[in-house]
Amino acid sequence: MTEPLAPQYNPTAIESALYAWWEERGLFSPDVTAGVPGDGRPYVIMMPPPNVTAALHMGHGLNNTVQDVLVRFERMRGRRALWLPGTDHAGIATQNVVERIVATEGRTRFDLGREAFVDRVWAYVRETGAAILTQLRALGCSADWSRTYFTLDEGLSRAVREAFVRLYDEGLVYRGHYIINWCPRCLTALSNEEAEKEEVDGQIWHLRYPAADGNGHVTVATTRPETMLGDTAVAVHPGDERYRALIGRQLRLPVVDRLVPVVADEAVDPAFGTGAVKVTPAHDPAELVERPACEPLDLARGLGGAVAHASESTEALPPASSTSRRRYAVTASRFPFTRSGGTGSTSAWEPSAANVSCEMRIPPTGAAVWRRAARFTTSPTTPCLR
Repeated sequence: MTEPLAPQYNPTAIESALYAWWEERGLFSPDVTAGVPGDGRPYVIMMPPPNVTAALHMGHGLNNTVQDVLVRFERMRGRRALWLPGTDHAGIATQNVVERIVATEGRTRFDLGREAFVDRVWAYVRETGAAILTQLRALGCSADWSRTYFTLDEGLSRAVREAFVRLYDEGLVYRGHYIINWCPRCLTALSNEEAEKEEVDGQIWHLRYPAADGNGHVTVATTRPETMLGDTAVAVHPGDERYRALIGRQLRLPVVDRLVPVVADEAVDPAFGTGAVKVTPAHDPAELVERPACEPLDLARGLGGAVAHASESTEALPPASSTSRRRYAVTASRFPFTRSGGTGSTSAWEPSAANVSCEMRIPPTGAAVWRRAARFTTSPTTPCLR
């Protein structure tokens, strides 16, 4: 060596030139092992594609280092080793990032229009995608970059459609009801990983469901009164003497005035609340099965979608009166209860005065109908507290 060693290691001065030398000679191709002692069997790793929404993080550094070690080891053993690199479009996450950029310009995706917004997304993807591939090179990843893929490339999109069509034709996938994380802003479903959860201290709400024949009522205890419009039944335990005579009778669903049956189900805990449970199949996975009266009602089709189901029944409702207050008594009872749920897509009922009145907090769309439908007043001594 003619030059003295630097007092500190400078990776930029050494690794960049060395990596470029590797690439120029095609040392990451699976065919580089031709003539190398070994059996030449294929060895393939498909790189889990990082999202193009941002830069790589420590997790990417770790899992790509492990993959690189495995590929280099098998390559030195004479196997035709291929490490297939790529990036993922991460649809919703990328859309949100681009929408935030557009918002700084005082516009929305609707102002741009579909085609113009898609062009902005592609421009962002080209910028961040290239940066991520540069970062992977800086890590020393020995992937075959000539085969780099992007999950929105036409070839891959066509392959995905082909795979799903074949699976459907073979009866391996089907279309049916499934509870999802619906985002009323993006107007699409979110994966469980994309839905942020938080635990909140809730309360038990008591709602009176009057009998269809006007003879009595059933008080239902629930932590989620906002799902009431999707109720299809009221369930009680078959061994609960308090409700055994009511099984099979019809009740009137408050607000909507739709008839729902009282059904017997051993899954009901008689000791919880009042022992009568509202059945909302499109809300609870435990109820979205083959159970009595469990045909789900979809109340979340787009912004304010529930109004489409409620408006016909509520438009003719008179303003809240003493009769309706007595008929549909609604109260909140303090109860040590904690539930976990999404932070951005669930409406909530809140008392505007303790145990006096309630109103649903909702998105602007359909607000007038919802407020009218949810306006009930009761007193702290209402019978449904007993």
